[in-house]
Amino acid sequence: MNAYVFPGQGAQFTGMGQELFEQSALAKSLFQQANEILGFDITKVMFEGSAEDLKQTEVTQPAVFLHATILAQVLGDSFAPDMVAGHSLGEFSALVANRCLSFKDGLKLVSQRAQAMQKACALEPSTMAAVLGLEDAVVEEICDNTPGTVVAANYNCPGQLVISGSLKAVETACIKLTEAGARRALMLPVGGAFHSPLMAPAQDELGKAIEATEFAPPICPIYQNVTASAVTDPGAIKSNLLSQLTAPVRWTQSVQQMIHDGASGFIEVGPGNVLQGLVKKIDRGVQTQKASLEV
Repeated sequence: MNAYVFPGQGAQFTGMGQELFEQSALAKSLFQQANEILGFDITKVMFEGSAEDLKQTEVTQPAVFLHATILAQVLGDSFAPDMVAGHSLGEFSALVANRCLSFKDGLKLVSQRAQAMQKACALEPSTMAAVLGLEDAVVEEICDNTPGTVVAANYNCPGQLVISGSLKAVETACIKLTEAGARRALMLPVGGAFHSPLMAPAQDELGKAIEATEFAPPICPIYQNVTASAVTDPGAIKSNLLSQLTAPVRWTQSVQQMIHDGASGFIEVGPGNVLQGLVKKIDRGVQTQKASLEV
């Protein structure tokens, strides 16, 4: 069974999507639609913008989403998922790819999500940090016993976890994690504390937008970040998307469950190849590949 996986924020690069734009009339049309929907020339930023330009949350999220969803559409009949999953933002790409969300509605929600998260980031100094070389339970315990807001945010693969929270709490936790034997506890250059309680203000705004959007029954299950299990009910999908803002990304658990449910090959759709690497670290026995126009 084929599992298609979609990357999140951090996979962006200058020039992303340009090859698609130049090689496919369908891709060109969808990129042009995206410029109209967003009200600014995102293709110009994607193709020519600096790394700094692409790092702004309100640009990054729709850019990564567009690269992935447009590639999935251009692949046509060769895009045949038995199951899908997306890492954080990638969940929206996965939902367009499995026809739960339309391209237009997905892009609008991603743009609203990015703006809501950006506003939440501005309310309090906050950040994230990557922790390497510790058991999940050790990281969780240290977060629980650190004053202030700091939580496990991304379970990326065994021995690689990202924590998130207020600036001081994350800094304190990093010192404790290093003392506990972490190979690295590295502050990340991000705009705020994604997947933590500090994103709660963004939930009100995004909740209204999600509620007003039509979600159709998908053509295959999505393994959502919040539950790490197969979901097909549109109402449950909506609820999990909203919870995702403040809940951790259970990527390790999602991939393990997909393998348990029959996935033997993982195909990454979108910019970069981070997810292929994570899948291999979770289970070396499965096949991974990158989706491309040659697939």
